[in-house]
Amino acid sequence: MNLLVLSACRTAVGDESAEFGFGGLALQAGVQTALGSLWYVSNEGTLGLMNEFYQHLKTAPIKAAALREAQIAMLRGNVRLEGGKLRGSSRGEGVELPQSLQGFADLKLSHPYYWSAFVMIGSPW
Repeated sequence: MNLLVLSACRTAVGDESAEFGFGGLALQAGVQTALGSLWYVSNEGTLGLMNEFYQHLKTAPIKAAALREAQIAMLRGNVRLEGGKLRGSSRGEGVELPQSLQGFADLKLSHPYYWSAFVMIGSPW
C-alpha cells in the first residue's frame, strides 16, 4: 500500500511497543507512507484539511508537498466553513455539507489548532 491516511485523534502518537502509534504500525506492516495526528483534532479542521489534502494530492509531485500545500491553504484562510458549505482553495463555490454537518457554524480554519497536528511518517513520495 502506498498511502494510509489516519485522520482520527492521536494516530501518530505511540509508546514503547508501537513507536508513532497506528502510523508506525502501518509502516511496519508495509505501508510506504502514513498520515496521522499528534494530538486531539477538531472535526471541522480535519474535514477541511483532509478535503484540501486530497485536492492537492492530485497534482502535487510528492505526498508531503500535498500536505504542506493543504496546511498553507488553511493558514492563509482559504479553507473555511461558510453558509453550510466547505470552501477551499480549489472548490469555486464550495461543497455543500451533508445535513448531519449543517450544524457547524461559519468558521475560519486558519489557526494552527485546525491543521498543525497532522504529520507524514515514512516516505514523502
